[in-house]
Amino acid sequence: MDINDTRALLARILADIAPEAELAEVGEDEDLRQALDLDSMDFLNVVVGLHEATGIDIPEADYPRLFTLTGMAAYLP
Repeated sequence: MDINDTRALLARILADIAPEAELAEVGEDEDLRQALDLDSMDFLNVVVGLHEATGIDIPEADYPRLFTLTGMAAYLP
């Protein structure tokens, strides 16, 4: 998945979790949790949304790989 696809997917997921989030202002290597003020439950909901959208099981040990758009794009097919 390229960075633009990842950003679009994340925007759809965030629309329900944190509609006030300004994803367009977040840099590709910026920590999404801090940049979007996501608490741990919000981030867990992002992971669940990614799983539902892609069908990929994401173990908790891999969560740190999803902290940035770059990492998320590399992780998702």
